[in-house]
Amino acid sequence: MRRSLTAGVALVLSIVAAQAQTPDDIAARNIQRRAVEAMIWAMPAVNYDLMLQEMLSKTAGTVGQAIYWGRPLDWHNQTLTPNPDALYFMVFFNTKDGPVVLDLPSGDANGSFNGNIVTVWQMPLEDAGLLGADKGKGGKYLILPPGYTGKAPDGYIALQSDTFGGYMLFRSNLRSHGADDVAKSIAYGKQLKIYPLALADNPPPTVFTDVKDIGYDSTIRYDASFFEHLDRIVQNEPWLQRDRAMIDPLKTLGIEKGKPFNPSDSTKALLASAAREAGALLEAKYDAGLPPFFSETSRWTFPAPTDVVKAAQEAYADPDVYPIDNRGMAYSYAYIGIKRLGAGQFYLISIRDKDGRAFEGDATYRLTVPPNAPVEQYWSITAYDRQTHALIKNMSRASRSSQIADMQKNADGSVDVYFAPAAPAGKEANWVPTDSARKFELMFRAYAPTKALFDHSWKLPDVERLAATVGGSTR
Repeated sequence: MRRSLTAGVALVLSIVAAQAQTPDDIAARNIQRRAVEAMIWAMPAVNYDLMLQEMLSKTAGTVGQAIYWGRPLDWHNQTLTPNPDALYFMVFFNTKDGPVVLDLPSGDANGSFNGNIVTVWQMPLEDAGLLGADKGKGGKYLILPPGYTGKAPDGYIALQSDTFGGYMLFRSNLRSHGADDVAKSIAYGKQLKIYPLALADNPPPTVFTDVKDIGYDSTIRYDASFFEHLDRIVQNEPWLQRDRAMIDPLKTLGIEKGKPFNPSDSTKALLASAAREAGALLEAKYDAGLPPFFSETSRWTFPAPTDVVKAAQEAYADPDVYPIDNRGMAYSYAYIGIKRLGAGQFYLISIRDKDGRAFEGDATYRLTVPPNAPVEQYWSITAYDRQTHALIKNMSRASRSSQIADMQKNADGSVDVYFAPAAPAGKEANWVPTDSARKFELMFRAYAPTKALFDHSWKLPDVERLAATVGGSTR
């Protein structure tokens, strides 16, 4: 009797509270909740636009050209979880004026690459390079615009896109971080070409811009500016059939195709509040942990939720599955889409040490990479800022990899890698610096991974915390 009475009182109070709300209160709540959902849904597209706008606003590069980082990536590159052990080339394209050709070189003794071509929504159109569609022979990838009805010419790898915009990430592989090998990797990458199909008979030279010293920051902004990027996507790209249910919710926020986005100050405040709430939701989801990879207790996880990987690889073909929440979470800490994850490369993420504690920048940790790593190219381990998911600022380097000739090996061929604000004595070559004031996270990369990684006959152990660090010494 008491329980039913209490429930009845609660119901009455909730009705009274609802009735006490003014129309303005209800409208504000509607904006808040729809903005939260819009942010999670739009994360991959805004992630893309943040990178595009950094290029357009901070570099001499533009759409239809190539920007590249003329040295292994350092903290000046503030994209999400990038690879500091390859030379990055990025090409943004747009097919509004017709199909675009990405003419990519073959692999040879002088170089090779791993590439991925994606839409605005970072849905993978194709992988390219050694373990992509061309199998290292090079090829002319032809990006077709939405609704294209023409016949693709012979000799091209035709890719039908559902957006006008998109980009390619081209990783020119490094033999080492030495100056000569870096120069060779850059020269190899500069063999790529981009041009309109209409000019294929006499393509203009591709323009390359080195952006290695530019502060290139595409980390996610959890504020009202997120919705300015979203509006740009809505204005410039067609609505996808699967996303038409978002048309009216975005109108609530003032985002409507063909109309200017000019929110009032009060709406901007609601959008900013919603952005913070969405960020907290995504962080909580990420912090809860991705699926473990080696075992149920392993601290190494898959790089993304498996439903997102599957949906993207299948171009969201399953009408009963659309993992928006997990997709939003995945693109809050990373970018790019991979058609055949595990062929050209595979990634493992760790946000906790062996004992389940978060990685603290003021402590010393050790990862032992067992001998005979299951890769045909190389492995690497990179530390990122736990909050921004970008390379830790102001660090002398971000990673160690099997490309580093002077790393010390143990007698059995294993390699100990240390993470700490100061190098343990005698371990400088095996050390990745951390910021003592910030938490961090780790990503292990396997390039051209072999069967032993996936059947778990080779396992990466969890990272061990050795000690707290005080003034350059450990305790």
